[in-house]
Amino acid sequence: MRQLGSWPARAGLGFLRACVVAVVSMLVPAVWAAAVALGIWWGAGNPWSWVAPCVLVCVGTLTLSRPVCRLVRFLVARWTGTVIPAGYRQAGPVTRMSTGYWWNGFSYERTSRDALLDQKWRVRWRDPANWRDLRFTGIAPFTAGVVAVLPPAGVAAAVLGLGQSEPVARVVGTLGLVVAVATAPYAWRPLQPVAVRFLRPSPAMELADRVDELTAQRADTTVAQAAEIRRIERDLHDGAQARLVALGLSLATAEKLMRTDPDQARALLREARAGAAASLAEMRELVRGISPPVLNERGLVDAVRALALDSPLDVAVSADSPLPLDPPIESAVYFGLAELLTNVIRHAQASRARISLTRDDAGLVAEVEDDGRGGADVRSGGGLDGLRRRLRVFDGTVEITSPPGGPTRVRMAVPCASL
Repeated sequence: MRQLGSWPARAGLGFLRACVVAVVSMLVPAVWAAAVALGIWWGAGNPWSWVAPCVLVCVGTLTLSRPVCRLVRFLVARWTGTVIPAGYRQAGPVTRMSTGYWWNGFSYERTSRDALLDQKWRVRWRDPANWRDLRFTGIAPFTAGVVAVLPPAGVAAAVLGLGQSEPVARVVGTLGLVVAVATAPYAWRPLQPVAVRFLRPSPAMELADRVDELTAQRADTTVAQAAEIRRIERDLHDGAQARLVALGLSLATAEKLMRTDPDQARALLREARAGAAASLAEMRELVRGISPPVLNERGLVDAVRALALDSPLDVAVSADSPLPLDPPIESAVYFGLAELLTNVIRHAQASRARISLTRDDAGLVAEVEDDGRGGADVRSGGGLDGLRRRLRVFDGTVEITSPPGGPTRVRMAVPCASL
């Protein structure tokens, strides 16, 4: 009975999906058919009877190819869980030069609007993915589209045939109904292999995208390292170095006053001792910011627990132990969690948070969830955007779920071969 009950559901769901696939895959052929019908309607004597249909075919195909392919990727990911990378070229930043002109990577323009518009069309028409989309829109109607048409065509034949009184028509209607019911659960499934075969970026495109991504990661890493070096230099110059200079002056003054004014010398020595303790505390804080000792000595899990204990929030930590990681990955995940926890304290207005460290078949998964007000988003140049760029160096990802009103959940995933 369970199988009998599941078959109508599968057939109904399959019929709806087949109708969707048929409509999506036949959009471009519908434009072709409309162009031919327009030429026939105008007649052979009209000079526009062949010019207008050609223009309509070209413009309609170019306009619909990318939206159709995007929709197919969405349907395949929604129905089968197979994610097909888009592989489209991304536009670079538009910068203003000292001359006042705007550079978009291709040409100089007088205004940012002109630079963005010129860049958009240059990137669009020079993208090799356009040919891939055009190829798919020409192949899909004759592969996945033809199969997906079977259930709705069978239903149409059943409605027309069973409504007739002739025996032949009724036989045709019955056969149409049988075909519709039998093929409904499966007619939409060819879309997935066809889309994977013809919409997947070519190896050359994937290699080019990877090179661009690695180039951007190298630039981000260089900028981050330079910023970190400047921070360390500034902290040393403004903090520990200034205190050590003051300590040296105090000791020199105390040495001169030792014979003439011992009380004043002892006061200066007490100040020098306090300054030395403060300098030592600053040095420890600086070292902790570069590489926390607890992280080096006890690993990521204990370092995160120590971080939670220092937080003013109620932070619960759950972790799979042990988690053997390479030091660079361990450090990146630790400072990423520290930054997320700092954001919770400063902006989320939360009363509690939860940190979890788990591992799966791919690598390490770290999650931070709070009961705050939500509404967190990734802004260009912001902290979350910087965290995403830093983890991208390790092929890591950052996923943020933060609806208005909360809760906010940030998931960091880093592939680790050592796990």
